Amino acid sequence: MMKKQTLIACCLLLAGGSMQAQQWPDTPAEARPATRWWWLGNAVDEKNLTYNLEEYARAGLGGLEITPIYGVQGNDANEIPFLSPRWMEMLKHTQTEGKRTGLEIDMNTGTGWPFGGPEVSIKDAASKAIFQTYDVEGGKEIVLDLAVNDEKQRPHAILSRVMGYAENGSCIDLTARVKHNKLHWKASAGKWKLIALYVGKTLQKVKRAAPGGEGYVMNHLSKSAVNNYLSRFDRAFKSNGVAYPHTFFNDSYEVYQADWTEDFLEQFNRRRGYKLEQFLPQFLDTDRPEISRRIVSDYRETISELLLDNFTRQWTGWAHKHGSITRNQAHGSPGNLIDIYAAVDIPECEGFGLSQFHVDGLRQDSLTKKNDSDLSMLKYASSGAHIAGKTYTSSETFTWLTEHFRTSLAQCKPDMDLMFVSGVNHMFFHGTTYSPKDAEWPGWLFYASINMSPTNSIWKDAPAFFQYITRCQTFLQMGQPDNDFLIYLPIYDMWNEQPGRLLLFSVHHMEKLAPKFIDAIHRINNSGYDGDYISDDFIRSTQFKDGRLVTSGGTAYKALVVPAAHLMPADVLAHLSKLAQQGATIVFLENYPTDVPGYANLDKRRNAYRATLQQLPAVSFSETTVTPVGKGKIITGTDYARTLASCNIPIEEMKTEFGLQAIRRVNSTGHHYFISSLQEKGVDGWVTLGVQAKAAALFNPVTGESGEARLQQVNGQTQVYLQLKSGESVLLQTYQKPLTDAKPWFYKQEQPFSLRLDHGWQLHFAESQPEIKGNFNIDQLCSWTTIQHPAATINMGTGVYTLEIELPDLPADDWILDLGDVRESARVRINGQDAGCAWAVPYELRVGSFLKKGKNRIEVEVTNLPANRIAELDRQGVKWRKFKEINIVNLNYRPSSYAHWAPMPSGLNSEVRLIPVNRKF
Repeated sequence: MMKKQTLIACCLLLAGGSMQAQQWPDTPAEARPATRWWWLGNAVDEKNLTYNLEEYARAGLGGLEITPIYGVQGNDANEIPFLSPRWMEMLKHTQTEGKRTGLEIDMNTGTGWPFGGPEVSIKDAASKAIFQTYDVEGGKEIVLDLAVNDEKQRPHAILSRVMGYAENGSCIDLTARVKHNKLHWKASAGKWKLIALYVGKTLQKVKRAAPGGEGYVMNHLSKSAVNNYLSRFDRAFKSNGVAYPHTFFNDSYEVYQADWTEDFLEQFNRRRGYKLEQFLPQFLDTDRPEISRRIVSDYRETISELLLDNFTRQWTGWAHKHGSITRNQAHGSPGNLIDIYAAVDIPECEGFGLSQFHVDGLRQDSLTKKNDSDLSMLKYASSGAHIAGKTYTSSETFTWLTEHFRTSLAQCKPDMDLMFVSGVNHMFFHGTTYSPKDAEWPGWLFYASINMSPTNSIWKDAPAFFQYITRCQTFLQMGQPDNDFLIYLPIYDMWNEQPGRLLLFSVHHMEKLAPKFIDAIHRINNSGYDGDYISDDFIRSTQFKDGRLVTSGGTAYKALVVPAAHLMPADVLAHLSKLAQQGATIVFLENYPTDVPGYANLDKRRNAYRATLQQLPAVSFSETTVTPVGKGKIITGTDYARTLASCNIPIEEMKTEFGLQAIRRVNSTGHHYFISSLQEKGVDGWVTLGVQAKAAALFNPVTGESGEARLQQVNGQTQVYLQLKSGESVLLQTYQKPLTDAKPWFYKQEQPFSLRLDHGWQLHFAESQPEIKGNFNIDQLCSWTTIQHPAATINMGTGVYTLEIELPDLPADDWILDLGDVRESARVRINGQDAGCAWAVPYELRVGSFLKKGKNRIEVEVTNLPANRIAELDRQGVKWRKFKEINIVNLNYRPSSYAHWAPMPSGLNSEVRLIPVNRKF
């Protein structure tokens, strides 16, 4: 198991009655960013593995997850079958070199996705139900051919049941009367509906499979199928003497139409308490009367449990047996996402597309995907981690932000910040492709990736981004979650409301599947609070201890909120009532749950439910009401902000009044926050915190600067002074004792004038493909695509803008270099000294310590995107799309040329200013 991180007393040493601040906490290896590492065709070798690993480590990555994938055209001779002795040699070499370079090596428990492969027999393949209905007239001998209508299913489908349903509601099991697909039955008089149920096969193959990974997708709902699948790995590791990896990974559940398993009816009867086959007409009724909705809900709950028990827990137990842990994406599955996420060691969410935060000065791009993963979706994974006491929440990060070759580091930062405030603290890029050193540019590529690789020009300044992530995650992995509420996940409402049979909780469809819950989460967040989702099973094990609600994972919360749920198991409602009696605060928003879910023993369960419901306060939800119950209280109402305020839990004013996004954690000496201004405006003022503090420190994760924050007490509340521009982020640490020997945070006050560096610039290229030689006197700053050189509009490279200035002798505590519109990242040198890297908006650097009186030389190395170069390759007809299967497609998954792309601006695109600033305090 991954060792639990020791709670670091971040930046602190006890010093009598005060605290002494250091610069930054120690950085654990897990705090560095990691990445999905695509092995195209498994065509790897020792020399290039070492080359790639050294490049990744040098840039600041901390971990790699091997995911084998389809190969490169014309490279068949170098492909290595998955799990073959040669493949295991490559894994062993990677592990050895990973230890040497400080890179943690994980691997997918398969190739492509979902799990499957050549050893998955048709018996163990993903299964589906096939229902065939017949209307017959009784009172005579019936001979009926029940052969499966779908010819593709005939070789595989196995008859499970044949049931007869009479007009009077009675039913009879006719399965034993079927021989060789023929039913022989003397039916009693009357009209009969016969339903034949076959267990068929989806026939889905592994998507994007690597050599040696081709084959059927396995049946995730079958215990034996999963066990058989994993045995292939046992044999490979044992026979080759290779150590199991640190972590096994499972990608998002994309097993389509897999709505059944061979023993489903038996499992259903054992788990739900009645025989589903006796109610197939109701189960299949698309008009969805109440009985149908209840039976379908029971079906969906059974599918969820089978996935949890037979796949997720079995896979994780298998990994633990071998000293490994599991990292899993539960989304896309038909299960209760909270329980499935909580069952693994590292729950992983997924960002898909680019969020529109309207950050001031951030470059827009028309070729983008809308982000389907907003805060409410991302929090499923972190909630599962938090309530189960898991240290890490990971993320598949930056899938399809923009079109290939057009994504900048600046565009990545806001969506990284969104993941941080959602609870992510162990990010994985999506992704990095293994590419041989001598591969012709653009190297080996994956079709849906940001390509965080040495072959991408953004790699030049990516180390600054990696350092930002590392600093943030160092804080976010420290301590424990400190969210205010447990928020009930109304899974039975979702199962009850949605039509159809199989319900997959995909990131792309949650707006339709759970609109009410999404709205509730945003209302709670916008009211100044934060919370973690909790399932029925986790509620059952939650206790009230020392004035808090404590989950089985040991995480404490101030109250539990039930947002407009209508269906709830009777024992769960009874447990909530019990917790209130013991002293807990339970909040019901909009209504009390009105009924129990499911069909079995309905009257008995309803009676138990109503008995508990009668014990709850009789209230009108149109008004906010606080009712003492035992030692605790039950709060009801419809107005979210007003009702939640009655819990007497301090809000985070930075959310409600200033529009900031934030997450708070608790540690042994106080609290710490990650805060980001994901909006058009910034903040410059006093902000009331939701916690008390005697002192605070601010840490800039972009620059590494730190210092003691300004603090004041107003009406018994702690206020901190925050200065953030649009798009900026900061880490805030609070302390319960005053600080000693701490330098103050630099709050800046811009002077009313600035130096416009708008003339006299020169440009040359430190590197460029195609090559651009010589110096260009451009005078006024402009995109280098406008200079008079045939390669200027088609190159990828780093242009160096140079200017000599005379610095006026005027009083200033510091100077800010504002680079304006940078395309896309810039390294600055002043008088020969490195002054920092500006890779995200606002493109500003503190440079006063590098300036001197009189003449100063400013050099700005700007690196552009690969877009202009790749577009020219397409115009020239260069065949660089050389990958098997899907090859390289556009955002809409269609083959597309980039030849029509207009040149993207590159370099410095606006005036640059030197701004004198003074300390504000």
